[in-house]
Amino acid sequence: MPQKLEKLYEGKAKRVYRTDCPDQYLVEFKDDATAFNGAKKGTIQNKGALNNQISAVFFRLLERRGIPTHFVGLHGDREMLVKSLDIVLVEVVVRNIAAGSLSKRLGLPEGTALSRPVVEYYYKSDELGDPMINEYHIGALNLATPGQMERIKEIALAVNEILLDYLSDKEIDLVDFKLEFGLHGGEIILGDEISPDTCRFWDQKTHERLDKDRFRRDLGNVEGAYEEIFKRLTGKSYS
Repeated sequence: MPQKLEKLYEGKAKRVYRTDCPDQYLVEFKDDATAFNGAKKGTIQNKGALNNQISAVFFRLLERRGIPTHFVGLHGDREMLVKSLDIVLVEVVVRNIAAGSLSKRLGLPEGTALSRPVVEYYYKSDELGDPMINEYHIGALNLATPGQMERIKEIALAVNEILLDYLSDKEIDLVDFKLEFGLHGGEIILGDEISPDTCRFWDQKTHERLDKDRFRRDLGNVEGAYEEIFKRLTGKSYS
């Protein structure tokens, strides 16, 4: 197992460390929680460990289905060994059901099923509040080539199909989710995490929110929602 060296970066939800393997990093998942571009802050007990292990379940599933990811393996409860990436500064959001900002922008009631998945792009910039952008902005800012963006969209939609099918068996609706990508050895691969922090998960029958919206909207039982997702994915209670 590679040795953990100095910290390279600390963000709102994770810390990234160099290792003695030049093309691998260690990512530590934090319990810190933020919303509304950092305007709301708090702590969700065990969030880091749960998101780490939930993300590992999804990355392993996607790798088995032919999706290239940065996942190498778990390194304890709250650390993940990943491939080093040159991050593409475009966040990709895939939406299946209207919720959050899409409901406000288009006047759709939350819970409205979309006739087809919607793909949106956002400029990954905390200073600017991650504004929505399109292919013309991406080209003008030289964030990615047209070929890279086509590959990113292809992977994002494939991830959506895989996760919709997988989560349906767990009685979970995949409302929407955010993905991040990077280059490793010149290849576009999936990075970051897939967790209740980056996805909207609703119970299929009750439409109970099982994700970070419980923190954003002060709905209570935030820890319980994360633990419920872990339980449905693994068949085990978190302890």
